[in-house]
Amino acid sequence: MSITVKALQKTGPDQPFQVADIERRNPREDDIVIDIKAAGICHSDIHTIRNEWGEAHFPLTVGHEIAGVVESVGSKVTKFKVGDRVGVGCMVNSCGECEQCQAGMEQNCLNGNVGTYNSKDVDGTITQGGYSQKVTVNEDFAVTIPDSIDFDVAAPLLCAGITTYSPLARWGVKEGQKVAVLGLGGLGHMGVQIAAAMGAEVTVLSRTLKKEEAAKKLGATRTLATTEDGFFEDHKGEFDLILNTISAPVDLDAYLGLLKPRGIFSTVGLPPEALELHMGRLIGGGKVLTGNNIGGIEETQEMLNFCAEHGIASVIEKISVDQVDEYYDKVVDGDVIFRAVIDTATFEK
Repeated sequence: MSITVKALQKTGPDQPFQVADIERRNPREDDIVIDIKAAGICHSDIHTIRNEWGEAHFPLTVGHEIAGVVESVGSKVTKFKVGDRVGVGCMVNSCGECEQCQAGMEQNCLNGNVGTYNSKDVDGTITQGGYSQKVTVNEDFAVTIPDSIDFDVAAPLLCAGITTYSPLARWGVKEGQKVAVLGLGGLGHMGVQIAAAMGAEVTVLSRTLKKEEAAKKLGATRTLATTEDGFFEDHKGEFDLILNTISAPVDLDAYLGLLKPRGIFSTVGLPPEALELHMGRLIGGGKVLTGNNIGGIEETQEMLNFCAEHGIASVIEKISVDQVDEYYDKVVDGDVIFRAVIDTATFEK
């Protein structure tokens, strides 16, 4: 037996989204069924379903920023009860046994975690994501959404929130440090809020000053235009940490020059091209070049609690299911302030 629900689905990379019926498994003993209230659109969804990261499994429903309410639970579920507010991010399972899983870093599972969509599930089917009315997941891969965070602004925290919180927490950003956030989009606008809440003095680095006022409202003390003459020389050795959130190529040598000695350049943006780096830029000043990929389940819960404590939420444009194709193009063009979130109630319309 299974649960039939409506979902947004593509049958090929160049096909439009269409509403279709898909099957969710009835809850196993350790599963919960979630009535989805909101689903965020991540650029990863677009890359995947447009075959930009390899051949996807079609027909496919994407979405890994999921917020909703527990509708039913399996017989041995202990972490949640019917009516609980929950979220699901980029993973729905892992082996649970390797050293990474045991350390609470399921995203690095040595046997491969199970992605929320386009991945082989425990029952051999292909996982289908959150652009849907409901989803069934293992209880260990859901987190509690605090009451103070509405579902629509909570959904993007399950990817954009943890993706930026994790590196800032990993490198111990603290009061008085100077942090630069490169790019002010879906990821960057979360990075600014989180770093500011950690006590850092936050600067947004962007090609222009177009988003200066928005950055200030999010907690940045200033915005600098990287295209200005002499920018890299004028701000040499200024920052303790640079969080790179853009997926376009950057001049690593130039940006490493903006760091203080022992400074950190942490990237969560993933450009498709290989980038060039002269090792002297790392050796001189003992600097760190590092990357980060989401976070584990425990850290994701930590992030949600942090956001609730500090009044942090994603800034969104709420859309209906029939606007998703349009908004995919807007996301690619950088024309969304700052995250698009699907109101799943519109499936009924």
